[in-house]
Amino acid sequence: MPIPSPTARAVAALCLTQVIGWGTTFWLPAVTGPAMAGELGMTLPLAMAGPTVMLVVMAMASWPLSGLFERHGARPVMIAGSSLGAAGLLVMGLADGPALYLASWVIVGLAGAGMLTTPAQVAVTEIAGDRARGALGVLVLAGGLTSTIFWPLSGLLQAQWGWRATTLAYGVLMLLVCVPLHAWVLARRPGRRSRAENAAPTPIDRARFTLLALSLAANGFFTWGFALTFIILFEAAGLDHAEALTAASFIGIAQWAGRMVDVLGGRRWSGFVLGLAAYALFPLSFVVLLMTSSFSGALLFATLYGVASGVGAVTRATLPLQLFPAGTYARAATRLAVPLNLSFAAAPPVFVTLVTRAGPHAALWLALAISLVAFGLFFSLRLVHRRGACGLPVTG
Repeated sequence: MPIPSPTARAVAALCLTQVIGWGTTFWLPAVTGPAMAGELGMTLPLAMAGPTVMLVVMAMASWPLSGLFERHGARPVMIAGSSLGAAGLLVMGLADGPALYLASWVIVGLAGAGMLTTPAQVAVTEIAGDRARGALGVLVLAGGLTSTIFWPLSGLLQAQWGWRATTLAYGVLMLLVCVPLHAWVLARRPGRRSRAENAAPTPIDRARFTLLALSLAANGFFTWGFALTFIILFEAAGLDHAEALTAASFIGIAQWAGRMVDVLGGRRWSGFVLGLAAYALFPLSFVVLLMTSSFSGALLFATLYGVASGVGAVTRATLPLQLFPAGTYARAATRLAVPLNLSFAAAPPVFVTLVTRAGPHAALWLALAISLVAFGLFFSLRLVHRRGACGLPVTG
């Protein structure tokens, strides 16, 4: 039996730790939130604000970590992050009121900046080198399974043990699985840095970075916010509850298919080709939903939207490899995480408020408008990048 390569081992380990990391933190209150709120004397919206706190803290902590990634690599940061994540879940499981509960999400947010998504992508690029794009596609593909695995698991454990024991068990899981895997399989940096590493860091083109950051943030805003309104929008379009649930569930299948597109065809197609296709499918899907009142129309929307979302998730991870100089991925990715996580955090309350006060179609029109802006920004990024490839100055 052939021995897996270091890249294969690292990617497999990171796929597991990312599913565990997101499933035991961000996705946890979707199942345990009502029980947490009842026992800790909180309203349900306050309990569900925990993941928002996590994302805001992750955004604030991401930028300062870029220097650590470049100097020391992802391994020590991810070891520390997963250790801190276990501590945050311990505090959450022992919380006796809202203050300690929210404090635990601050700890989890700090941990997430060191172990979730961006650090994992940096770790993959360190070990995979020129094969990083394919490895990143696999990592993103595995991440799509998180809620599918952890929602039923959390529900089962909560029914058997209660939410506190479930949360504490997840902390132990992170400590005994994620920390050792990050320590054993990730690339180690040499103790002494070379002269090249001590030189001034390679600059990142500001025009490209700004356009990429804005386009990704706009895309992330409507995808994370709009996701909460799927069933409501389907019912507003005339579907009954069972049909709405079925159509909404189909989105996850389409997202998985979209992520597979890059894994299977990424070597043949530029990241810009796939990204532009995804960004164009989003507004098209919203137009379909605005015009439909049938189950088949809802399924068409789910297909277009899901595929676009899946391809877009891979584009977020891989496009910096194509846009920026070699060796700058860690710096670019950690800085991009700031606007991304802030848009992810702000979107759900904005869309929920809009649906509540102005109706579901107002949320749909907002998503359509922002998707067009996102496409325009991404198309502009393509033009700027092409201009730079022709040798013309693009830095702002």
